[in-house]
Parts: sequence; structure tokens; C-alpha cells
Amino acid sequence: QMSANDCQDPPEYWTIHGLWPDKSEECNRTWHFNVTEIKDLMPDMRRYWPDVLHSSLNRTHFWKHEWEKHGTCAATLQVLNSQKKYFGKTLELYQHVDLNSYLLKAGIKPSSTYYQMSAIKEVLTQFYGVTPKIQCLPPEEGETAQTIGQIEFCFTKELQLRNCTEPKGESSRMQTNLQLGTEELSVCSDTLPIYYPSQVQ
Repeated sequence: QMSANDCQDPPEYWTIHGLWPDKSEECNRTWHFNVTEIKDLMPDMRRYWPDVLHSSLNRTHFWKHEWEKHGTCAATLQVLNSQKKYFGKTLELYQHVDLNSYLLKAGIKPSSTYYQMSAIKEVLTQFYGVTPKIQCLPPEEGETAQTIGQIEFCFTKELQLRNCTEPKGESSRMQTNLQLGTEELSVCSDTLPIYYPSQVQ
């Protein structure tokens, strides 16, 4: 999709996908996205929450989707009850988690050699004191390794980190199956080696 979408320089660092409430009974679907409300967040939004799937003419499409699907539900919390707060707080949480520099510090960086899932899990759990949910693209045909695709951190309603352990029967959350082109992300297998590319081809 890169050539069609003039995505010349995809970021070589972890970016934000979104901030999703687990249970969202009260979502105000009539509350439409208004990009002017986050104009002073723009430099950070473009850098840390880029839309790499749509052409530059349509770069706000991703944020609009995240707000309308998730932000309008998250807004039941006072700390997230406006577009400015929702996007601003997500950027803050991203800086706080600081996944990019922590993985580097732990010696986990893009490489042509494979990692073991246990090594990545251990490092993250040790540092953050909680278990995140690591998601992968399954091995391509003829390959043995899965490709790391997304690392999901879970928070309490007070926006403190917590373990991403799903209560029984709730594991089939919609967001887990993010469509990435034609492939699907799912929770990584503990037994397959992991490929961590510098760019997703």
C-alpha cells in the first residue's frame, strides 16, 4: 500500500494505534471528530500517532476513526471527556510507557536474527511490572517465525498500568483482530520465534 499512499518514510519506531476502553456501553456516536480541537497537538500527533494507511490528503482519517469508535466511549471518564483530552492523554501515556527506548535499553532491537517470545515477555514484565499483550502477524508461507506487530498495554480507569489478563470469556475482543492490509494480528504464539523488522515490508 505504500506506493499508492505516498508513504515514503514509514516511522522506524513504535507509534500509537489507539486508546480503547474495554467495555463501552455509553458511546456518543453523534459526537463527530473535529481536527481543529487538536491543532496544538498536531506535531506530536503526526510524529507519534501517524496514519500510515491513507494518503496524505486524508491523513486525519485514522484519528477520526479512533475518536468516533473509541474516544466517544472513553469520554465517559472525566480525564478523557473531550477530543483534546483523549488525544492529549494518549500521547502522554505513550511518552510515559516509552516503549522505544526501553526495548533498546534491554537490547531488543530490530534484527535479522529471531527472538524468543519468552525473552521479550520477560523484559517487558520485568520493566513495567505488568504483563502487556504482544501481538504478531503469523508466519508467512514457508517461514518459521511470526512477526511482532503490536504491543498492547492495559490501564485501569485511573490510567495506571495493569496486567493485560482477560477475564474468562472476554478474550475475543474486537480490537485484537486488527486488519493490517490482508493479514491479521493475533496474540503471539509462545513457541514460535519472533522476527522484529526495522520496517514492516
